[in-house]
Amino acid sequence: MDDDRQQLEEQIAHLTRVVDDLSDIVAAQQTALDLIERRLAMLMQREAGRELDAGGSVPLADQRPPHW
Repeated sequence: MDDDRQQLEEQIAHLTRVVDDLSDIVAAQQTALDLIERRLAMLMQREAGRELDAGGSVPLADQRPPHW
């Protein structure tokens, strides 16, 4: 009985460590995704400005609907 309990406690400790490690990885990935999204938005705005400066119209995706 004591052997079984010790094995279960070790397995729980191992699984707890794995969950903590995965949580840290997910948090780091979310931070990286947030940065990528901000940079992508900045690049899209910059490119839209270049297109407008080059004599093009505002891309439809950047225009507000008429009811706004």
